[in-house]
Amino acid sequence: MLMRRNANNVNGKDPVQLWLLIGASCIALAGLVLTVPARTVEADAVLSRPAATAPPPGPALSATPLVQAPKKTVKLTRGFASWYGGVFNGRLTASGEVFDQNELTACHPTLPFGTRVKVMNTRNHKSVVVRITDRGLLYGRRVIDLSYAAAVQIGMTESGVVPVTIQVLPKTDKATAN
Repeated sequence: MLMRRNANNVNGKDPVQLWLLIGASCIALAGLVLTVPARTVEADAVLSRPAATAPPPGPALSATPLVQAPKKTVKLTRGFASWYGGVFNGRLTASGEVFDQNELTACHPTLPFGTRVKVMNTRNHKSVVVRITDRGLLYGRRVIDLSYAAAVQIGMTESGVVPVTIQVLPKTDKATAN
């Protein structure tokens, strides 16, 4: 219902104009929320263990001070993952390798080639370890593109895009790994 301006309308604006302003503000806010890049979260690996209780006060047993081990922090990236295969199978990747959709590989915009990452589907908590072999433009809040084999392992082939957490794994020395 449109209302005419009259003496009762104190602010001098039609209700239609007010609703248009509110609607435009909501659309702008939704656009901001959808374009925010993926969050990076510092998770403390020590927090998963119960906290140790402080020893009761008493005489010191030794003159050497106690040295605490440094806390290990795990860097997790949250966002969405998609998968690719099919027409890309057999083509060269950005790293120079031939893409095989049946290998556990992934495409990431910034991680170095050969980096191993653990990708966990946060809907079903299935995870897979993949190796970065390709670059590509990822849309929206997507942070990684998985090969078909990796997508099958975390159960995302039907939906195509799922929320994930990505953990970069430490480099392992091949001589000490055997």
